[in-house]
Amino acid sequence: MWFKKWVLERQTYQTLSRDSGLSRDTLQRIFYAFLDKAPEVVINKWQDIHLRLDATYFKKFCVICYQDNDIGYTQLYRFSRAELYDEIKEDLMNLLKLGLSVKSITCDGHKATLKAIKKVMPKVTIQRCLVHIQRMSLIWLTRHPRSIAGKELRAIVLMMNKIKTNNDKIQWTRELYHWYKLHDAYLKEKSINTLNGKYWYKHKFLRRSYFSINRALPNMFHYLEDIDIPKSTNGIESFFGHLKNHLDLHRGLTPEHRKGFIKWYFYLKNQVSFV
Repeated sequence: MWFKKWVLERQTYQTLSRDSGLSRDTLQRIFYAFLDKAPEVVINKWQDIHLRLDATYFKKFCVICYQDNDIGYTQLYRFSRAELYDEIKEDLMNLLKLGLSVKSITCDGHKATLKAIKKVMPKVTIQRCLVHIQRMSLIWLTRHPRSIAGKELRAIVLMMNKIKTNNDKIQWTRELYHWYKLHDAYLKEKSINTLNGKYWYKHKFLRRSYFSINRALPNMFHYLEDIDIPKSTNGIESFFGHLKNHLDLHRGLTPEHRKGFIKWYFYLKNQVSFV
């Protein structure tokens, strides 16, 4: 009970010692023994899974998480140094071997992730995270674009997460297309080095914003056809945020004990999710 409070409720040794009557050293010894033998998650739902796939980074490692959107249950996770194609491919293959029937995967569009999904689950619907697309586009466009093209594209991007119907989608994509036709020549403007003939685009961040949206466009609006498909990975990002807030309270943990804490957090959160 005290260990669960320590992991899930941001309880400090001081508070737990007061409530339990156990000394700080005794609690720490007990808790560290738990961290050394953390349990693994188990599959608890097999059919019609809508996954949220995302990664979060810590100082010396990252965690890649495969979470069931419908019940907030973590089906699988992996510790790694980065989001790597071979590892994500292996994880997806393992989910299939365990008998999961995956209908959709919502992800941020990392190249390794997209490549792995298309390799292992070619028929699965890929939903690109609209919040991620919008966030990155707004970063590239800046809050106050100087060009008319930048200001107009920013206004279009701000409407992205307000699309709720097919009519909204048609209108939005039409505006995006008209924007591109109007500013195509501007996007193609180049600066040339007369000494070596090399060139670069003048408006590279504007181009980056538009073309990142254009590439994602085929997989941006599947959620309109199936209400069970999440249009963003916000749920799992919030989950990661709470995990880090809890973990930051225990800064004295070794890297291995931090991993043990994360394993227990996933395990205990799963118990709550599946009740």
